[in-house]
Amino acid sequence: MALLAAYAVPHPPLIVPAVGRGQEAAIADTITAYREVARRVAAHRPDLIVITSPHAPLYRDGFFIADTPEETGSLAAFGQPDERVTTRTDLPFAQDVTARLHRRGIPSAGAPASMADIDHATFVPLHFLEETINLDSVTVVRMGLSGLSEADHRFLGRAITEAARALGRRCVLVASGDMSHKLKEDGPYGFAPEGPKFDRTVAEMFAHGNLEGLFGLDAALCDGAAECGLRSFQIMAGALEATGEPFASELLSYEGPFGVGYAVAAFEIEDAPESTEEEAAEIVREEDREIGGARGGSPAWPPHPGDDPIVALARASVESIVAQGTVLPLPTDAPEELTGRRAGAFVSLHKHGQLRGCIGTIAPVRKSLAEEVIRNGVAAATEDPRFAPVRPEELPFLEYSVDVLGEPEPVDNLEELDPTRYGVIVTRGHRRGLLLPDLEGVDTVFDQIAIAKQKAGIRPDEQVHLERFEVVRHTAGGEPRRS
Repeated sequence: MALLAAYAVPHPPLIVPAVGRGQEAAIADTITAYREVARRVAAHRPDLIVITSPHAPLYRDGFFIADTPEETGSLAAFGQPDERVTTRTDLPFAQDVTARLHRRGIPSAGAPASMADIDHATFVPLHFLEETINLDSVTVVRMGLSGLSEADHRFLGRAITEAARALGRRCVLVASGDMSHKLKEDGPYGFAPEGPKFDRTVAEMFAHGNLEGLFGLDAALCDGAAECGLRSFQIMAGALEATGEPFASELLSYEGPFGVGYAVAAFEIEDAPESTEEEAAEIVREEDREIGGARGGSPAWPPHPGDDPIVALARASVESIVAQGTVLPLPTDAPEELTGRRAGAFVSLHKHGQLRGCIGTIAPVRKSLAEEVIRNGVAAATEDPRFAPVRPEELPFLEYSVDVLGEPEPVDNLEELDPTRYGVIVTRGHRRGLLLPDLEGVDTVFDQIAIAKQKAGIRPDEQVHLERFEVVRHTAGGEPRRS
């Protein structure tokens, strides 16, 4: 088994009658929707419930994952110490997720003693789940958010689904998170126009199942709205996409009478035929053959005669992170042209002629070009916010190219630019955008600058500092193994 369903829920403490003392009547639709979620969770008969919480321990550079056999908590901070809950933790599952994060280079940790109690953003969902489920009959794994990238939150979601699948868990994910805190002048946080706009945007995504839209939202919109749950919802999106199955989406309710947005949404995995164990084993063996597993060592390393070693290293990096879940170590036999120089580099992936991922560095940030290519290969496959991470079954169809960048040089006038020969870098303050040269559909300098500005979040009418650079594009050996 694996992930069965996911639900987005809010966490206002006053929704618990002992705290609300009648105020909860103002969010009756939210309560009704919450109870529908609890009914659906019970109908799935899960043995594991994962709850992602904005108020669990929050680390700047890693994720909190519960690591104690049992957790307890109460609403004492809201004047109700007798409102208590205790859960059992699925430690093997938590350890599996942790291992997947660590292989990706993402840290995780348990809770410090001062933050060991179940937080209110976890307590509130458990309050409703207790109405339909005996919590002694299931395990609960509490996870926190972090200061890491959207791609890392997405990866945590994928790791949740993959760990549930690997361990045979019947898993339900509950993404706890409020929406904007800036909906009303007389609310606890006041009003900002970004508040209603953010809530409308996310509520529409929930209603239509457009969870890809949760990634790359305008930072000024999110900050102005004082949102709470976006990263929790991004984890949920990653978990759902990792199932590889379609899902039905439904916005069950949305309310905001107290100045904070409360949305309840359900995402039910649609039934799909299951493979037999023998068929699944043969699929794994076939995938292993497709990515060259029989050759031993790294999937695409060493390169075949005639292959460009830079391209071969990019392919090996992508296949290692996608097929094995590990970052490729620097090959000991990598040539001097890769290990003896430093340069910025972009790794580009295409599938059936369409861009599938492209991430790079304008200037070198690692010890060698080889390490630059390895890390950017990982990022192109798993961190490009425009695309879902590459799945193992896609590997045979990927086409690879690597652009190695020359040193940027300042541009005094537009006549010094040529979109077929030079890439362009636009800079305004801390915002910086880059566009590679010789791209299909980019025919003029004005097109090139406009797109680079758009990528950097710079308005078309804003003045920018311009730089140009030359690129050596490497493609030999990057053809897909299957057409």
